[in-house]
Amino acid sequence: MTSQPQKASVHDFNVKDARGIDVNLSQYKGKVLLIVNVASQCGLTNSNYTELSKLYEKYRNQGLEILAFPCNQFGSQEPGTNEQIQEFACTRFKAEYPIFAKVDVNGVNADPLYKHLKSSKGGLFGDGIKWNFSKFLVNKEGNVVNHYAPTTSPLSFEEDVKKLLGVE
Repeated sequence: MTSQPQKASVHDFNVKDARGIDVNLSQYKGKVLLIVNVASQCGLTNSNYTELSKLYEKYRNQGLEILAFPCNQFGSQEPGTNEQIQEFACTRFKAEYPIFAKVDVNGVNADPLYKHLKSSKGGLFGDGIKWNFSKFLVNKEGNVVNHYAPTTSPLSFEEDVKKLLGVE
């Protein structure tokens, strides 16, 4: 029985976009990433999507990419299809960052990327994602440097993003 090779960074993973097309995350090498599990019917939806869009608008030209992964594991708050989710985020919140295919972030069917994120930087209460809008900040080399709780406002860690981007 051979084991899977250990993936060293976020850049080693492939994910599916909202249309089901493979995306190799190595295309984000040299970018600072904010990876977020999103939901459109959560009490945290308005504030998080609004602030994520503000952060992206402000820093995308300096190298920030936000990767949003819809997830329906928490209170069934992301029931729509990938197309409906993308339309919701892009129309209501003017999200210009990529919205990927719906994934599981916990359990046996958790997406391999999320297994890696959790093993790299678990939260205060262990390795499980606790709710929608958990955020992982990833440096330009693809290493997880911080994990923010769902209730942590994206704009509250703007200084951390700026530091990784090397901007004043």
